[in-house]
Amino acid sequence: MRLLRKYWPELAWTLFACANLAAIFVLETGETIPFHFVWVSLALLYCVRPWSLPVTAAVLGVVMLATGVALGSVVFREGADYDELAEVPLMAAMYLVIVWHARRWQQATEARRRSVERERDFVRDASHTLRTPITIALGHAELARASANGQAEDLDIVIEELRRISTVSDRLLLLASANAPHFLERELVDVGELVRTCAKRWTGTTPRDWNVGVAAEGTILGDEERLALALDCLVENAVKATSDGDLISLVCWSGDGQRLRLEVSDGGVGISTEDQSRVFERFSRSNGSSGRANGGTGLGLAIVKAIAEAHGGTVDVVSEPGKGASFRIVLNGFRPRSAVAAPGAGLQSATLA
Repeated sequence: MRLLRKYWPELAWTLFACANLAAIFVLETGETIPFHFVWVSLALLYCVRPWSLPVTAAVLGVVMLATGVALGSVVFREGADYDELAEVPLMAAMYLVIVWHARRWQQATEARRRSVERERDFVRDASHTLRTPITIALGHAELARASANGQAEDLDIVIEELRRISTVSDRLLLLASANAPHFLERELVDVGELVRTCAKRWTGTTPRDWNVGVAAEGTILGDEERLALALDCLVENAVKATSDGDLISLVCWSGDGQRLRLEVSDGGVGISTEDQSRVFERFSRSNGSSGRANGGTGLGLAIVKAIAEAHGGTVDVVSEPGKGASFRIVLNGFRPRSAVAAPGAGLQSATLA
């Protein structure tokens, strides 16, 4: 039974080919139709299930012999010209061309996969290697600042840069593991609590005009820590795009009771149309919020995309320069307790000086 499940395409093709070979012997006219069916179906099967070269050669030999005998019986029975048998090597040659192209495609795909794996391994190893010396250097710099005489400002700069490098290292490590099976630890996540906790982390420390709203109470199967990080990255991006007193909105809602929408909007500098197409790429820089001067690493939005896609969701942006930006994560599998269709319902405002 296990072999049947594993090799059912080959078994199905064998039955199909035998039926067509039998038709060649039986039919009085149109014998070439089942003949070509055998070869075309063989080519399609190889594209779906490419075999090793020895197996491919063996299958080709068997099919050439079987179709040659079947076509030869037609020539003998009808007294046709033996040139008809030239169809067999011609079809075999066409099949070999398909095999050649399929193997080239397979080799290119494998080379691309190895290249991606090497890049991911390099980023992971480099991030791991950097973490220890960065931590040691940061600790010594903080000790030196505590006993510095007139050099505290210089050491503050050193510490800030070391922290920036540490953040880049940690985020690169996270992105390198985004496709790993253990990237998510799924559990039922309380959506309302997720949004409210994120709001508490930011509204008390950042002087913005905050609109926080939970318009859909319920749960979703996901990784709470990763989802919280994605929201933090979006809020961090909004903070860097705005100034004191500017609007930042953090809401969750569900229009259909099945998909959850987590949305972070701001009234900041906005993102140009050309930058919107690449804003989720690693180290992407726009003229707005992710510049080097305000502490951006260029990895936050790439992390948001990786987390959203790992949950089977999407993230997009709507923006206009000078009029702010709105980032929205959409996740499937929302289980509502109570939902309000409009994203603005139930908003709580907090204006911080």
